[in-house]
Amino acid sequence: ACDIAIEEGLGYLDNEYALYVPTSIMDRLPVVLRLYINCAAILYGDVDESDLIKIHTHTGKLSLMKYDDFENNPAPLLLQRVKINLRDQFFDVYEYGEEFEPTYLYLKSRYINEEFPHYAEQCQFDEDLENLKIFDFEGHGPRPNEFREKLKANRLEMSDFKLTTTQTIPELDDACGDNFTFRDFIECGETWDVFNSKENPIDNIPKQADTYNAIYHLATKILDPVIDYFGMVQLTYGFSSSKLAKEIPGRIAPKLDQHASCELNRLKNPICPRLGAACDFIVEYESMLEVAQWLVENTPFDRLYFYGDDKPIHVSYGPENKQEIVFMKEGKDRLIPSVIKIDKFMDL
Repeated sequence: ACDIAIEEGLGYLDNEYALYVPTSIMDRLPVVLRLYINCAAILYGDVDESDLIKIHTHTGKLSLMKYDDFENNPAPLLLQRVKINLRDQFFDVYEYGEEFEPTYLYLKSRYINEEFPHYAEQCQFDEDLENLKIFDFEGHGPRPNEFREKLKANRLEMSDFKLTTTQTIPELDDACGDNFTFRDFIECGETWDVFNSKENPIDNIPKQADTYNAIYHLATKILDPVIDYFGMVQLTYGFSSSKLAKEIPGRIAPKLDQHASCELNRLKNPICPRLGAACDFIVEYESMLEVAQWLVENTPFDRLYFYGDDKPIHVSYGPENKQEIVFMKEGKDRLIPSVIKIDKFMDL
């Protein structure tokens, strides 16, 4: 009967051959299963108040689960579970909250069908969640606190039926990828070191949540892979507020270099319209040409500025994903930028 239900798109069979089915479609189940549910109802009472029914095919039990807004929540929290033992004629009621930690129902699209509200959105949400590849959904999946903390660490949050970048401001010492904290990108470079040694260090704290998101993506999509391959890098220049930029000697281009990330000017326009984030780094005892070539071949960088085999490289990650390489040639009294094609750069 469970196999027939699955063939008709009614519910989900887990590894223990237990059938989960939304209460709203239980009247469409094969007659044996409807009788099984009605026997439980005689023992316990009305089952219509639950959202999801679990039929334990090997133990003579049935569970009723009630969730927080089951229809409209992509990962609803369990509020109540009733476990009914038909063979021994008793049931237990578990209320979730203070005594028992509420758990999420992960991958809800497995349990519903195309007639259920928000089915298409739920399928897309579950696909996006699995594609993150940061959670193990075997069994009951991650504990709620672990789930929330991992989303937070990846600068994500659930919004309706979407995974969106969070708009919260993290602590500076929160992890930013596998190898850095946000502070590492904010308090680095010669200019920062000079002003940090004074009594009133310059304000170089990002104000926009999108800046933190951009720095996170720079760390995880560009720097973490480089570190996995070459070893630890040294950041020589990271985030730069407008106040810090004014103190940097020499020629800089805040409107182009992406060191200002997603920060806004006094007119509420982006300081750098390219958005994204950028940093300069060097790998000790490595050829920076080799590092740059590996980066170009293996990461989704936006722009890369190459200054020389023994000098830091500038790299950014941003929405334009331009894959542009700028070779900084020595001029008479200044560096001259020259855009170079990837294939030519790889042949250097």
